[in-house]
Amino acid sequence: MENLGNRLAEYLNSKNLTEDYRRLLNAALSDPDVQKFLKENSDRINPNAISTSAASIYEFYNNKRHTSELSRGYDPKLTVSNHNIEVAYYPNVRTQNREKRNQYESGFVLMDMASDIRRAKLDDYNGDGRQSALGEALDFIDSYLNKDGFTPGLYLAGDFGVGKTYLLGAIANELFKHDVHTTLMHFPTFAVEMKDSIGQNNVLSKVNKIKGAEILMLDDIGADTMSSWIRDEILGVILQYRMQENLPTFFSSNFSMKELEKHLSINQRGEEEPVKAKRIMERVKYLSREVVVTGPNRRFKK
Repeated sequence: MENLGNRLAEYLNSKNLTEDYRRLLNAALSDPDVQKFLKENSDRINPNAISTSAASIYEFYNNKRHTSELSRGYDPKLTVSNHNIEVAYYPNVRTQNREKRNQYESGFVLMDMASDIRRAKLDDYNGDGRQSALGEALDFIDSYLNKDGFTPGLYLAGDFGVGKTYLLGAIANELFKHDVHTTLMHFPTFAVEMKDSIGQNNVLSKVNKIKGAEILMLDDIGADTMSSWIRDEILGVILQYRMQENLPTFFSSNFSMKELEKHLSINQRGEEEPVKAKRIMERVKYLSREVVVTGPNRRFKK
């Protein structure tokens, strides 16, 4: 470090430097982080490139004290590259946390769902009536992660408040740990949005975005009377694509599969369309396995 220190001292005494710049650079060289860096890396630094090194040291010192618009959210760090001192910028803790949050939200997409579902954990899913569903969920995750051929999702059937939606969220969170992306959406709300999209002429783009999700979870399917158009042109198109591409799909419903078929056979006008309902259910049954969830209604549990 002595040779480098001498070169820096000579550089500071140069007549080409203004008094203000010489003062600021002296302050930068006295910085403890700069001193430590020079001591640890003096044998790797080219003493002949002193002007470049001095500029980098000043840049580090200045951005360390005063965050600029360009470096906001990042911490400066001195490095050695090709025997020259350079400044690298690394995300600070706040930026790292924001990037992790953005990554998580893009990997576990919630559409018209309560945000607290992001806190769902398989470890917390216990109690009477839940053991079978939990076991099926763990079996799916193990099979899917090991790519043991096509792995159907789960069709969670049960009464209100028994934890069907919570389990979907817990599965999605567990899959995200393994870089598997999931889209979980409230299907009745999605159906309303699809009707509103007709006038905006963007139905197809929304359907295409949904149908290709790595893992798709349709929550509360059958909660409302479904029009023939939603059933056949929206839900049918999504399920047909996912069946062709062998993409796992999850469902939650207050109906059993048999009850859902009957529900889907009656359109909004009260007309019976059993063949069309059966066509939808063939896809549902291919894409998922029915699991009954029982137990007390936990929504009103204090």
